[in-house]
Amino acid sequence: MDPATIIGIIIAFAAMFAMLMLEGASPFSILLPSPMIFVFGATIAVAVASGTMKDLGMCARGIPKALLGRKPSVASRIDALVELAGVARSEGFLALEPYAQEEEDRFFSAGLQSLADGVDGEALRQQLEDDIDTKAAEDKVPAKFYTTMGAYAPTIGVIGTVVALTQALENLSEPEQLGSMIAAAFVATLWGLVSSNLMWLPIGARLGRLSELEVQEMNVTMEGLLAIQEGSQPLLLEERLRSLVPSSELAPKRAERAPAEGEPA
Repeated sequence: MDPATIIGIIIAFAAMFAMLMLEGASPFSILLPSPMIFVFGATIAVAVASGTMKDLGMCARGIPKALLGRKPSVASRIDALVELAGVARSEGFLALEPYAQEEEDRFFSAGLQSLADGVDGEALRQQLEDDIDTKAAEDKVPAKFYTTMGAYAPTIGVIGTVVALTQALENLSEPEQLGSMIAAAFVATLWGLVSSNLMWLPIGARLGRLSELEVQEMNVTMEGLLAIQEGSQPLLLEERLRSLVPSSELAPKRAERAPAEGEPA
């Protein structure tokens, strides 16, 4: 689990409420049900209207992924591929079948099974590239959905403010209530901006980033599997795969790691 999104959103809302209190206002002054219901409800509705009902199910699953999603470990995948390269060179491709059956990652498992089944290199590359393209296309749907919500929310907030101001101007005969009604009207604009910039856009960007990392891991996996099929040596394979990934996302090389307790230095 990578809690970056949860931490960021909580800090952003905390900063907003802290500003209110420092200005001498009550945080409850912006927690008005009517503008919040309109802004959140209408934003979700127009985002749904811009897609399909099937998209809605995919997007609903995007919230838990954005908040609790696991960041792929490319370093662990490279280690696994290097180990399997040694197995394939010493025992043959058929020895990879048990590893394919034990592997939880569907993409990695399917690739290993294809190696064990003797699929040729061109067919294997086509199979893996198709899986990667499909994954990237699927991930774009929820990311675009929340980005679209972020684009709609400020305008919907303005609409809510205009509607509320219209109601306020109809009550000019009651000047003692006019100030509070105008202040409440602008809460809709506030929540449009807040929900867009503190919620929907960060969630959309987070889903896009997780997709990038997952596709990166899949590309590294594909190159590793193809290299294993070509009979690449484990050490050469490790160097090649590490060159495909930013150094900040990699663990030290095996030769550079400190020996574990009980291992010879």
